[in-house]
Amino acid sequence: MKTVLVSGGAGFIGSNFIKYFLRRNKNFIVINMDKLTYTSNLDNMREFEDSPRHQFIKGDICNQDLVTFVLKKYKPDYIINFAAESQVDRSINNPILSGQSNIIGTLSLLEGAKNIWKRNKFSGNKFIQISADDVYGSLNNKNDAFFEDSSLNPYTPFSATKAAADMLCQSYYKTYGLPVIITRCCNNYGPGQHIEKFIPNCIKSALDNKPIPLYGDGNSSREWIYVTDHAIALIRTLFYGKPGEIYNIGSGEEISNIDLARKVLSILNNPQYLIEKVKETPGQDCRYALNSYKIRNNLEWSHKMNLNEGLKDTILWYKDKLNI
Repeated sequence: MKTVLVSGGAGFIGSNFIKYFLRRNKNFIVINMDKLTYTSNLDNMREFEDSPRHQFIKGDICNQDLVTFVLKKYKPDYIINFAAESQVDRSINNPILSGQSNIIGTLSLLEGAKNIWKRNKFSGNKFIQISADDVYGSLNNKNDAFFEDSSLNPYTPFSATKAAADMLCQSYYKTYGLPVIITRCCNNYGPGQHIEKFIPNCIKSALDNKPIPLYGDGNSSREWIYVTDHAIALIRTLFYGKPGEIYNIGSGEEISNIDLARKVLSILNNPQYLIEKVKETPGQDCRYALNSYKIRNNLEWSHKMNLNEGLKDTILWYKDKLNI
């Protein structure tokens, strides 16, 4: 059996990836390493808690000794790095924490992978770095989209630290030949996401009949993808992606924050006036949009869940979870 080390596997995207991956790949073992921060939830992995194909390790990827121990013990064929301090507002309030996790943690994994895999000249290995569309910065033209070779122009400590991690990954590929692939995905949503994220926060506010808080005028727009579609894209990348490449992962479904909030209210039959505009935080990007032709064409991937159906599915999950 082959082994995959997944860092940050108790988080929202990581846990959804692991569940989908294990259900469909019976000849793999997943080593799930997570330090269990406020966004992590081992209940996400309850389905596989007794499975010999899922091993959980509580630990911080910034701990180089622990990373080295885990890599030597389990000898993973692949590494997928989901671990990150991903909340933008928290990165503004505590940029050092973002730097430690997103930069030092990634460097720790890269160095560990290089040392353990170089004995076999990286044969049969891949390192997948999970990045984000934030690294490109903001688009002002409504007709533009970011390509994989677009310049990096991060606005916040979160996006800057993710961009730095991407550059480290590229340096390990160019300098050492480490088989690294970078993926940059648009905003994810779906059942089980932490309540502080935008869509869960919209849903909970609406379910509580409270105003949905929106930064500024609410006209900032984002591209949204259902988390399972992201997981499928990552599996295609793992099996068929080419080392040294970057793949944008987007749905093409772009919507302004205020229209998304209105959509949530409409699905729940709540009045549209339940929206409250609040002071905008520093470093807010105006618009993200990705050109995903490369992964769609080269790796034969396409997203399946449209935003309307995905929102309905997500709202039903939170209604059940919150007993409303």
